[in-house]
Amino acid sequence: MAEPLPRLKILVLHGPNLNLLGRREPHIYGSMTLSEIDERIRDLATELDVEVATLQANHEGALLDRLHAGIDDVDGCILNPAALTQYGVGLHDCIKAVPFPVIEVHLSNIQAREPWRRQSIVGEAARGSVQGLGWRSYTAALRALVEILRQG
Repeated sequence: MAEPLPRLKILVLHGPNLNLLGRREPHIYGSMTLSEIDERIRDLATELDVEVATLQANHEGALLDRLHAGIDDVDGCILNPAALTQYGVGLHDCIKAVPFPVIEVHLSNIQAREPWRRQSIVGEAARGSVQGLGWRSYTAALRALVEILRQG
């Protein structure tokens, strides 16, 4: 009988100000809190039989440190760079340096927002992007990432 495959380890990173979800501009970002989004992510992870670890940070360095810490044991990452989307050069460079795929997510459709929001320096380094689906951007990204990792 074949050995079972090890469980995939997925990192979910939330950038600056996402700790204010549910309070911050709910007409754009929705009324769900970050802890409620994380709960949805964990529920789906259980269904998909993968491990998830989440982190929210208001500082780019904390996100970089977590990506670096996972370099040898993380299989993939979902990243909402939030306010770092357009100017997160460190995140861009880190994504290019880690050996695992990173999927960029956004709750809102950044292409339909202010002109300065439409360019993502982080997205240029990511494997793909999911945006405009509210909290479902995270679950869509998790499903896609798991499929990418399992199918190669």
